[in-house]
Amino acid sequence: MIMFWVAVLAISVLLYVLLDGFDLGVGILFGMPGNKERRSAMLTAISPVWDGNETWLIVVGVILWGAFPPVYATLLSAFYLPLVLMLAGLILRGVAFEFRARAEGSRWVWDIAFAGGSLVAAFIQGMTVGALVEGLPIANGRYAGGDFGWLSPFALLCGIGLCLGYALLGACWLVKKCDGETLEEAYRLIPRLAAGLLIFLLVVFVYALAAHLVVMDRWLQRPYLLMFPVVGAVAVARLAHGVLWRRDGVPFAMVALTFAAAFGTLAVSFWPYMIPFSITIEQAAAPHSSLAFMFWGAGLFVFPLTLLYTAVNYSVFRGKVRASEQDYGPPTRS
Repeated sequence: MIMFWVAVLAISVLLYVLLDGFDLGVGILFGMPGNKERRSAMLTAISPVWDGNETWLIVVGVILWGAFPPVYATLLSAFYLPLVLMLAGLILRGVAFEFRARAEGSRWVWDIAFAGGSLVAAFIQGMTVGALVEGLPIANGRYAGGDFGWLSPFALLCGIGLCLGYALLGACWLVKKCDGETLEEAYRLIPRLAAGLLIFLLVVFVYALAAHLVVMDRWLQRPYLLMFPVVGAVAVARLAHGVLWRRDGVPFAMVALTFAAAFGTLAVSFWPYMIPFSITIEQAAAPHSSLAFMFWGAGLFVFPLTLLYTAVNYSVFRGKVRASEQDYGPPTRS
């Protein structure tokens, strides 16, 4: 039961990062200068899937709450303020997504709200990951860092890095889904965003060495972790090839593979800890009776049905889209 829920949690987190990551990335790019037609195309590219993507964040929260309650309690205690800010950003971008289509003179307000909410949500998520990598102050199994114990230069750096990563993922999604001017602009952005992300990774690596972060010791103890950076490097090379030869379906798949390799690196580096390096999986797991009770509901029905819904949704709305006349609504397939 424990390993089943660890696997479900890992899959849910990865799906959230990949799926909500690209629509948050599109939201970040939405804040760049652009004409009405380009912004309409960007919204149309994510309109059928953006709210379904955020379902995976709820799934992650439910699994942590039911299957790993000490982790749920620790994360909320440590990140209460930033998580509230992240949820406010997600709510703001959702409201802006719906309202801007009906706005006239105030549309520019909702454009800023959509881009700003996306940027805030992405930054908070990256900052949270950075704080976890650096290590939270834990005493007797409880968070002991105060309201801002998570705040550090490394965490802020990781927040900026994830914004770059999501923006790259969003640009690749626009290449996959759009054509015309939006496609061309996305192709122009991908090399710049990829270069910025590589610079960020180099800075993080140097910072980790200089600060002697515990995670670096894990790399020395587990040399097989190098297979994940190798997969990431191959994906980056294939990304460059796809951009050079204008293979519209390749960039998104390769950036998604790069994200998956980074996720695998972190997961294996921290194993068997869920809160590095304080709370292990065994310590965090709920009693067997609770895990088994959840299995018959969420494990057998909710999780598989959510996967099925996601697969059907992306299948129905596959292919290129073009901007609708209403600025927002179901896209037409070409």
